[in-house]
Amino acid sequence: MTAVGEVRVSSAWLRLREPADAAARSTVLARTAAVSVGRAAVTVVHDLGCGSGSMGRWLAPQLPGAQHWVLHDRDPDLLRVAATHGPGSGADGAAVSVEGRQGDLTRLGPADLAGASLVTASALLDMLTADEAERFVRSCVAAHCPVLVTLSVTGRVRLSPADPLDAMFGAAFNDHQRRTDGGRTLLGPLAVHAAVLLFRALGSRVEVRASPWRLGADHGPLLAEWLSGWVGAACEQRPELGAVGAAYLARRRAELAQGRLAVTVHHLDLLALPAGGGK
Repeated sequence: MTAVGEVRVSSAWLRLREPADAAARSTVLARTAAVSVGRAAVTVVHDLGCGSGSMGRWLAPQLPGAQHWVLHDRDPDLLRVAATHGPGSGADGAAVSVEGRQGDLTRLGPADLAGASLVTASALLDMLTADEAERFVRSCVAAHCPVLVTLSVTGRVRLSPADPLDAMFGAAFNDHQRRTDGGRTLLGPLAVHAAVLLFRALGSRVEVRASPWRLGADHGPLLAEWLSGWVGAACEQRPELGAVGAAYLARRRAELAQGRLAVTVHHLDLLALPAGGGK
């Protein structure tokens, strides 16, 4: 996910995190989604908040048959990247085509997903408000097809070696994820659980799997960028942490440079299947 409301991320960050995302996502849910979609002349996949297209590059090779990916994002530059570097082929070598649709996902409606065989999204839910998440779920349910949503943050982060200040920065970061910004109060780590409850309330069968990032010495650039963003967001939320935050970040960067720092960032993937089967 990249652009919702006023939230933006860079293509450089998306490129940096793509291998970790691919390693973390649940292949079990992907296989279940592939079976649930079945085999059609063309499988139409709507990728909501596609960003630079990493979800398509990961999932399309796991789906059989010809596919058409409809890429939704607010950012036209990221849409161009996603369309230019789309998935090459399906699991059996069948062709995959793409189209981009620029728009605000907070205004998503059932008509936007008409004809979908599968709906996907990645790292999206935590950037929505409660009303937007409900609109998202209701629109997906109305499409009456499988919905695979990956890499929703849970608010749980574990750093090793442990530091006495880890919990304080983690709590401040989670508060930042739930901040009110431009009149929008984000769900942050609460979003995935709210979505699961709503999908179930609307009759969908929901499966959930853990999809943690496990970052260590071999993820140096990604871990460095994540660490700076994590501490920076915590200090933005609680400015009084600024002085101690600088020292904490320096200690953690030193551990990273020594190859000693490891971080687990917990996420959940969910697959919602329509009642009575899909299309």
